[in-house]
Amino acid sequence: MKEPTAYVRLKFLLYFFFRLFFRPTVIGKEKIPKDGPVIIAGNHTHFLDCLTVANSTKRCVHFLAKSELMKPPLKWIFGPFGIISVDRNGKDRTALRSAINVLNAGMVIGIFPEGGVNEFRGTVKPFKYGAVKMAEKTDAKIVPFVVSGKYKFLRKSKSGIKIVFFDPITVGDDLEAANKQLWDTVNNGLQEEVKARPFLFKNKVNKLHILYTKLTTKKKK
Repeated sequence: MKEPTAYVRLKFLLYFFFRLFFRPTVIGKEKIPKDGPVIIAGNHTHFLDCLTVANSTKRCVHFLAKSELMKPPLKWIFGPFGIISVDRNGKDRTALRSAINVLNAGMVIGIFPEGGVNEFRGTVKPFKYGAVKMAEKTDAKIVPFVVSGKYKFLRKSKSGIKIVFFDPITVGDDLEAANKQLWDTVNNGLQEEVKARPFLFKNKVNKLHILYTKLTTKKKK
């Protein structure tokens, strides 16, 4: 299996223009293995997060993304870049098999285990099990990440976009424990960002986090 030709040829340009337009802060990118199967997994705050992840490594990242992106006219934009379409209405076994094939070929998968953009800044929704299932079946390492901040166009600022990568996770037979470890790593990393840059979260988190807590508490009861 070869990397998508369009991705390989245009990656440098994508990297250049993304860095020029949004000037992200990238920390810990050396934690992403330079070869072998890797799953990059973390929180999801904005539709541009996939570009932040992709531009943090020289390797091509194949993202699992909602099936709507693979319908015309968006298909013509995203199709050539190795996107794996996922039907979010149910368990998409075809998407899982496609992702496993990518990993078995020694490539990189990018995934947002929350299942979509999380509007509740400063929180991490429960993770779906796709990342740890793929890792268990392919012996791939999972590199957790936390993305925070705002996509400031053409300027660097204290509130600008930032991504932090953490030490790779090895998944064993206990998928529940592995999924919890992944979630804990991402959540703890996000809370550190909340402490470091509270001005990014205080206006929105206070009200929404209270509502989110109430809703999740009711569901548990």
